[in-house]
Amino acid sequence: MKKLMKNILTPLLCCWTLSFGLAQINPEKIDIVRDSYGVPHIFAQTDAEVAYGLAWAHAEDDFKTIQIAYLAGNNLLSKHLGNAGLGADFIAQFIGSEDLFEAKYQREISPEYKKIVKAYAQGMNQYAKNHPDEVLVEELFPITEKKMMRYAQLQLFISSKGDQWVSRIVNEKLDFDFTKEEQHKGSNTLAFNSSKTKDGDTYLAINTHQPLDGPVSWYEAHLCSEEGTNILGALFAGSPNILIGANENLAWAHTVNQPDKTDVFALEMHPKNKLQYRVDDTFYSLEPKKARLHLKVLGIPISINKKFYNSIYGPTLKNKKGYFAVRTPALFEIRALEQWWRMNKAENFSEFYKALKMKALPGYNIGYADKNDTIFYISNGLIPKRASGYNWEGVVPGNTKKTLWTKQYNIEELPQVIQPKSGFIYNANHTPFRSSAKADNPNPSDFDSNMGFETYDNNRSTRIKELIDQYDRVDYQDFKRIKYDHQYPKPYNFNWMNINYLDKLDPTKYPDVAILIERLQAWDRKASPISLGAGTFAVLYDQLRPYYSKLPESKIFPASYLIQGLRDTKKYLIKYFKSLEVTLGDYQKLVRGKKELPIFGLPDVITAMSSRPFKDGKVKVVSGESYIELVRFTNNGPEIESVISYGSSDHPESSHYTDQMELYAAFETKKMTLDKQQIYANAKRIYHPK
Repeated sequence: MKKLMKNILTPLLCCWTLSFGLAQINPEKIDIVRDSYGVPHIFAQTDAEVAYGLAWAHAEDDFKTIQIAYLAGNNLLSKHLGNAGLGADFIAQFIGSEDLFEAKYQREISPEYKKIVKAYAQGMNQYAKNHPDEVLVEELFPITEKKMMRYAQLQLFISSKGDQWVSRIVNEKLDFDFTKEEQHKGSNTLAFNSSKTKDGDTYLAINTHQPLDGPVSWYEAHLCSEEGTNILGALFAGSPNILIGANENLAWAHTVNQPDKTDVFALEMHPKNKLQYRVDDTFYSLEPKKARLHLKVLGIPISINKKFYNSIYGPTLKNKKGYFAVRTPALFEIRALEQWWRMNKAENFSEFYKALKMKALPGYNIGYADKNDTIFYISNGLIPKRASGYNWEGVVPGNTKKTLWTKQYNIEELPQVIQPKSGFIYNANHTPFRSSAKADNPNPSDFDSNMGFETYDNNRSTRIKELIDQYDRVDYQDFKRIKYDHQYPKPYNFNWMNINYLDKLDPTKYPDVAILIERLQAWDRKASPISLGAGTFAVLYDQLRPYYSKLPESKIFPASYLIQGLRDTKKYLIKYFKSLEVTLGDYQKLVRGKKELPIFGLPDVITAMSSRPFKDGKVKVVSGESYIELVRFTNNGPEIESVISYGSSDHPESSHYTDQMELYAAFETKKMTLDKQQIYANAKRIYHPK
């Protein structure tokens, strides 16, 4: 079968690079250096050659996930996943990414970055040519600049919550009257400069919380060229450059932020004329569009067209309640990957900030530190400048150009902290208005409320600030203790619910669950795998899920729901474990292949974990602590340590499939370096991508 596949595909694959318009890169000029954990260090003369090497190395480790990412961005996912891929295939067409590419790629992407994109695609295509049996959908190949950029735009649209609004429209969850005018995600970052450190060094924690597998799980790599690139960090499947990481001069982290980046407009349709809508005193015509979808009915492939439209507000959908348009800056921006690349190459804060001024990333908080002792935080994003007088959190009227925003805020106009006197910055997906000491924080009154910035704290932000405030100055071990803390504050401070009545329950009134109440009230709130209290809390947290939708608007769990949740917890523990003495590690596992480890973490502790059912009543973590990179800028250069949840390879037969799990579970890291000589000296394998 392999030979047959090769005979069929090779003639097609051989011609892919001939029409590409870029001189074929010579793999002999590229070194892939694998360290003892299988992390690829890519060395070459040019950035383009490094991008080619990155594509090859990542494809060696996880070609399947890269392909799934590109399939999703190019309305081909259903050809691999069947009907489960239809949603992504529709959105990929709905957002108009193909038209955006045609309109903007040649004009707005720099010649320097075009070389990167093309070279990465060449590397991916060459890998597919050499491994045709690993190709999931032939139609995806050859990978082109367009296919890469289309996937990037899909991800950025999703990160702006555009897909959530589309889902609400399709599922009839939106309405508007013209007569009237949660998988838990999170990440942490914290930085200290010499004002707060005992040794005068500068520290940054890159601590993202992402899925542990799939297209938006992290892949670690080191990229080094003779054109000024030397960066170690992590990226998602299909990215031609690092998205978070450290170079010789600076480092940065991202956390998810939630300002209001996306709007939905209700169109006022003409009472008689089909597909005409009124804006002020003028009627416009909707432009009909069709998304081509491929589904299977009883195993038979069928192609159908799903209608949508374009309006002056953006891509538009019809449901039983009317026509609704979705508008977000991510629909008009193609340069995000190039901005990240320029952040990779920045040598100081001024160059890094200049890259931010491109205004191409639609969102993400940024925590930053550098060798010059600069620390910085910004709630970054493309946020529309909106007219006042409308409820921008909901549906707004699309019958007046007063609501048709066309500009976004400049970087300088966003909440940020540069070189705070306190010597620290932090973010845990909470409000940007509490990102340092009180005197250093941005003032909420300086920002339009229609920007929609978060105003809440959560358990992680509360706990991080509590820990920082315990120290006049921190040493590096204090910094690591803060980052690896896994204790809830008291009282609990979940921003999506209130369960603090747990501490007020009288165990004597509920003798059937008294032991569980007493255990939770005595628990030190540490999410340790050996903790009985953490085990009970983890099961209770999961058993409370059915009651969450029944809560009042205050989201306060009353005693009645908590007691019923505790009774459900008791039944669950007896059914699956035949005991109430169940630790967190008994219940929650880190699982890959045949390896199964007890694991720390709970939702919204600093070392956050989210889990899903596994087997025999146990759960396995699927998101949360993922890639961790700790950076320390010293007089002798950056010192870097990192760890990832599983390993560098997605192949079960690889020794690097699970080789970082024990480090990860024990709050340990591996030492990393940007030093070329040291990397070659300690290399386990050196080869060219061919």
